[in-house]
Amino acid sequence: MLSGVLRSKHAVAVNIAIMRAFVKLRDILISHRELEHKLYELEGRIENHDEQIHRIFDAIRKMMAPESKPVKKIGFCTDE
Repeated sequence: MLSGVLRSKHAVAVNIAIMRAFVKLRDILISHRELEHKLYELEGRIENHDEQIHRIFDAIRKMMAPESKPVKKIGFCTDE
């Protein structure tokens, strides 16, 4: 916005370069509809991955948790 307000040759050149960059970006996006379609397809496929990742982490945590088995005593035991 500032380059549009300033009246120097450099500011005008920068403003033109910015406008050309945005026009080029728009042209690239328009010409890559297939890429856009694939991006939406990929987004749709990974939508439920968060839930699956949480399940994986829960399973890993369960495997890492120490088992709560009673400790067997070693040696001679008498029943009292």
